[in-house]
Amino acid sequence: MNLFFNKYQGTGNDFVLIDDRNEKFDHTNQAQIQRLCDRRFGIGADGLILLRNDPHTDFKMIYFNADGREGSMCGNGGRCIVAFAHSLGIFAKKTTFNAVDGLHEAEIEGGIVSLKMKDVGRVEITSDFYWLDTGSPHYVAYVNQLADFEVFKEGKAIRYNDRFKAEGTNVNFVERLAANSLSVRTYERGVEDETLSCGTGVTACAIAESYASPHANLSGDFEVKIKVLGGILAVSYHKNENQFTHIYLKGKAEKVYEGTINM
Repeated sequence: MNLFFNKYQGTGNDFVLIDDRNEKFDHTNQAQIQRLCDRRFGIGADGLILLRNDPHTDFKMIYFNADGREGSMCGNGGRCIVAFAHSLGIFAKKTTFNAVDGLHEAEIEGGIVSLKMKDVGRVEITSDFYWLDTGSPHYVAYVNQLADFEVFKEGKAIRYNDRFKAEGTNVNFVERLAANSLSVRTYERGVEDETLSCGTGVTACAIAESYASPHANLSGDFEVKIKVLGGILAVSYHKNENQFTHIYLKGKAEKVYEGTINM
């Protein structure tokens, strides 16, 4: 059996995308998903995404980590599936779709996909880190000289520490470049490695910056530019005291290639 697929990437976060509106893909076969995501014996990707029909929206997104397990929300994957659905003619400019964390709105214009993320109302603040859920759980810590930081070693240690090892957490390390400008590197659970970009991760970092920056505790509309290993993203949001709404993750999502693979 041959499987037709598309490969997309958003700032280096790459995904196998499958048009599964006929629901013939066996999403319960964890080993098969692992093989498809394997960079030596399969297609190679940080995750696999199924596009399925949804009775109430334009489509449904089902996301699997590279380990074959169904994952929580993936921001860059969400932007990629929006670009994929647009290429299939499912919508023209604006869309609404369903994902594991609920409904998402999105817009594509000039190659930039703007994806509305879930509202955030709780941020854990400690002297060493911030922790919050932006569709996926994220640990955020500020460091110096991020380019030389041992992201894999330190990220893995936190992801598997006594607090997080059962459910896991993504781990982000941040360096402030300027006002409303950050550099971020992320260790992702499920991939169990550093990735070139993490959409829910940069979203978490932008929100953490609203507390950590010299201009903290202000309310209003903000946008943060974020440099990741795979390129540049932006996160905009509205902050009212400790409530974050109208959160948008913005950046390019591009098709790399399409093909078939023998299953």
